[in-house]
Amino acid sequence: VLALIAFICIETIMECSPCEGLYFFEFVSCSALVVTGVLLLMFSLNLHMRIPQINWNLTDLVNTGLSTFFFFIASVVLAALNHKTGAEIAAVIFGFLAMAVYAVNTYLAVKKWRMNSRQQSSRQTSDYIRARTESREVDHRPEIQRLDA
Repeated sequence: VLALIAFICIETIMECSPCEGLYFFEFVSCSALVVTGVLLLMFSLNLHMRIPQINWNLTDLVNTGLSTFFFFIASVVLAALNHKTGAEIAAVIFGFLAMAVYAVNTYLAVKKWRMNSRQQSSRQTSDYIRARTESREVDHRPEIQRLDA
């Protein structure tokens, strides 16, 4: 929502002399809005379950991390190059707010990614231990007992 508001604020600006900062901010806010919207739609409709080959926790982490970084850069550049108009100031404020929300989401995504990594490694370790234990048990495998006799 904050990326959408920042994008709307930047679109209301009619004139700019050095427009590079304005265009970069526009690109960042629009890109973050579209990518986050697509991911939100996929997670909401459980479409991500149909593509298990993609690590969705890592995808969310990369998206929020890059959005945080680029919103910070774009907001700083726009703050340095703006002409003190109301729309530019509002866009900078909403850009920094969007950056803060993406930063919190990045922190939560890192925690979730680490938790899933630990669960997978413990699951692999327990599977390995169970397989080693079962391979050493001879009494319930008659074909091995016959070979020993």
